Amino acid sequence: MTEILWVDPVGHDDFSGDIEALLQNAARDSTSVDVASLDRGPHHVEYHYYEALVTPDVLHTVKRAENNGYDATVIGCFYDLGLEAAREVSDAMPVAAPAEATTHLAATLGASFSVVVGRQKWIPQMRERIHAYGFRDQLASFRPVDLGVLDFQDDPETTKSRLRDAARSAVEEDGAEVIILGCTAEYGFHEELQSDLGVPVLDAVTAPFKYAELLADLAELGWTHSKVGGYESPRPDEITCWGITDDYSNADVWSDEETT
Repeated sequence: MTEILWVDPVGHDDFSGDIEALLQNAARDSTSVDVASLDRGPHHVEYHYYEALVTPDVLHTVKRAENNGYDATVIGCFYDLGLEAAREVSDAMPVAAPAEATTHLAATLGASFSVVVGRQKWIPQMRERIHAYGFRDQLASFRPVDLGVLDFQDDPETTKSRLRDAARSAVEEDGAEVIILGCTAEYGFHEELQSDLGVPVLDAVTAPFKYAELLADLAELGWTHSKVGGYESPRPDEITCWGITDDYSNADVWSDEETT
């Protein structure tokens, strides 16, 4: 059995039940999935400040997941917040995130892709991420729909209409061959949009989860994050010596006795 943890990096669980149901439906028979949100913090991470507030708890949740035997973890935010640090703190468990997973898949499925996002504000950070992943030439456009993270599920018909209009413009005017829905709160729409538009529409929940299943399989072959360079793990003796486990809540994940 492959066990995957989806981390909602926010201080509420309003979407967690929906996401867990979606992932259970998408999972292979041999995969189990749990969804966890944080015990505190902002309800979305549209701002760098909010992102900074949740990052330590996300990293300690990832480390705790590895301690508890999960085979892979997904950080459920299209900013891919804390992804590199999460791969540092994990010794061998793969860590996936939506932007990396969807852009790699999109670049495989078509020659160009567009990302349909909630707000204009999100675009600079997401563009920087996608350029860093090496897909500057494949990125056709961003298309905002003027909705915040917490708005997407309030009125599904309005959301669907805006997503459809933006995605259609991306295909017909920007030359996108693949559409990425650039927020995990945009769940539940990709299948109908895909049918309407006639191009692949990648959902930011399902795609990184399936990617994580693949990464968990590859880890069994020893193909997981390399520890000789960028993802080298911090030294436990330094963490202990500096009292980090006492200074930061949830940092008890570095204790050998950690089991929960």
